[in-house]
Amino acid sequence: MSTTATDEITLTRKDFVSDQTVRWCPGCGDYSILAQMQRILPDTGVAKEKTVFISGIGCASRFPYYMNTYGIHSIHGRAPALATGLAIANPDLTIWVITGDGDGLSIGGNHLLHAIRRNVNLNIVLFNNRIYGLTKGQYSPTSRPGTVTKSSPMGSVEQPLNPIAVAMAAEATFVARSIDSHPQHLAATLKRAAEHRGASFLEIYQNCVIFNPNEWTDLSDRKNRDDSILYLEHGKHMIFGKNRDKGIRLNGFTPEVVALDEVDLDEILVHDATSKPLASILGSMEFPDYPAAMGVIRDVRKPDYAGELIGQVETAQAQRGAGDLNQLYLAADLWTVEEREITSVASDGDGMPITGLDEEYIDEMDKPEEVLSDFQDVLVTNTLAELRPKVPITVGKRSSLARTVRQMNQHNIGCMLVTDEENRLVGIFTEWDVLNRVAGLVDDLTQETITDYMTADPLTLKEDLPIAQALNLMSIHGFRHLPLVDDGGQPTGIISFRDVVGYLNEALEEK
Repeated sequence: MSTTATDEITLTRKDFVSDQTVRWCPGCGDYSILAQMQRILPDTGVAKEKTVFISGIGCASRFPYYMNTYGIHSIHGRAPALATGLAIANPDLTIWVITGDGDGLSIGGNHLLHAIRRNVNLNIVLFNNRIYGLTKGQYSPTSRPGTVTKSSPMGSVEQPLNPIAVAMAAEATFVARSIDSHPQHLAATLKRAAEHRGASFLEIYQNCVIFNPNEWTDLSDRKNRDDSILYLEHGKHMIFGKNRDKGIRLNGFTPEVVALDEVDLDEILVHDATSKPLASILGSMEFPDYPAAMGVIRDVRKPDYAGELIGQVETAQAQRGAGDLNQLYLAADLWTVEEREITSVASDGDGMPITGLDEEYIDEMDKPEEVLSDFQDVLVTNTLAELRPKVPITVGKRSSLARTVRQMNQHNIGCMLVTDEENRLVGIFTEWDVLNRVAGLVDDLTQETITDYMTADPLTLKEDLPIAQALNLMSIHGFRHLPLVDDGGQPTGIISFRDVVGYLNEALEEK
């Protein structure tokens, strides 16, 4: 979806990274999608202030928090509706709708269909892991028949929706598919979607590492994926396989996989992204019966909804002049709401109104204050020193990423403390930073210093503080580790959530 480019400043990936802590399950493909989105946005030439991310409900719907742009975390399934209104109100914006196979194809199916049908100037990205992840593993509208989940213990008996086929049925002008485990392909496809004027629809395959970890294993495994994926390129033959020895041809109206040494090249289909019948055929080719078609499946140009609507408004104003909203209000049937006479309110003997308080609520107010339990007493009275904090492993702030990661591996730890020349704590570097700021984003770890990738000025505690304070910070911020420092800011130890749990178990057993 193209908009006016900005020449004032040159943006980088870091400009689109928000200050919020990214919270998805370790290993989730959402991290990859987020990283590639932040990677391609500077290349679109659109300012952050002209970019909006809108989501519904689901794991994917945390996306707007992690983008340093405008964003709306809306209600379940309604992101396309909000995005449509915004696209009409401000056509200069680049709007991304982030949704999932549950949010977008169940309660949000109607809104998704009409946003695509109208060709609203939106980029719709649907994460498809064929499961409800946020609500703990129920089958979704894309789950295959026989899928055993908490809501289908004997296997799903429903026929799944095919997101590409749904988009094609709604006359989508841009349809594409990619996968989270192939970042280069994902980035290129996201960029193509961003360049499209009108409704672009991109389905992204991903595994739910907790509730559906093996859904796309054959497609994500680098050793096998070339035999399982058909990479589409406009104007080129549909050839795939590790040795580029297989292709797709039509047998009547049915696609079939053939070996190239058994047929003439002229029999192999040539991809035409402007062909609706061909796009429909590609959308119907579902893995594992066929290789999964990846890339741009359809790309055509049609007038977008906001442009057509605004054109009508301008035509009406030219013919009739600007409208008067007040006259419009007064043009319909009107009636007057008369003021009602206020009756007296019953009161008690002291002149206070009788409010009819719930008796159960009054009983709750009269209950005596609860006494602290043994568990709460330990948390409040015992200090962090009693956890016997581990000696911290530190690196200097000028250390390279390579050295830091190597030390984490050598010591088998998930957290390193970063210090300055005077051994004062200036940052913390964790396995989360490795996964989300380094892996797949940094080409040469030896050339990058730790200061650009650590969390600077981390929250710290002192050993004489109660254990409850550490637990409170861990709960609020999702921390697994907390550094301890002395009065001079020098690290004296580090505690983990596991340390707290182990100590509490021992303390309560003694009581």
